Amino acid sequence: MFTSIENFAAVWQEETKNTAKLLDLLTDESLTEPKHEVIRNLGRAVWHIITTYPEMCNQFGMSFKGATEKDPIPTSAAEIKEHYQKAVDFVFNEVKGWKDEDLQKEDNMYGEVWKRGKSLWVVLAHEIHHRGQMTILMRMAGVKVTGVYGPAQEEWVNYKMDIPAV
Repeated sequence: MFTSIENFAAVWQEETKNTAKLLDLLTDESLTEPKHEVIRNLGRAVWHIITTYPEMCNQFGMSFKGATEKDPIPTSAAEIKEHYQKAVDFVFNEVKGWKDEDLQKEDNMYGEVWKRGKSLWVVLAHEIHHRGQMTILMRMAGVKVTGVYGPAQEEWVNYKMDIPAV
């Protein structure tokens, strides 16, 4: 749970930068991969992250008019990245205008009462969760991934280390 705007800003900027780094690797063709009957394709997975921002944030005091799950998923990786950046910039700029005590305000979130500091953390944790799924989908789509919290398999050579056993 975030208890200060300063802490929120530092974590938010780092984590959204990590997601943006992966989005930069997407191609238009990769968005429809993998083609599987029970797994979201890459475009839908990223679109879910993007559309969760207005869905969740509007429940705790924001007035964000972003894309919704009902909107068509863009077929352009660049357009998806634009939607993502718009969403994270909106939330960041909105929260920067808050005071630390605003993080203690409580809202009804999914039948529970959460402090706004928790709600912001859940929004970010949700993104981190799906970002991990994205890396698997990216590999399935033939897109090379980059490390986030450590090197990706292809990056171990940069550390002069053997690739871990699969």
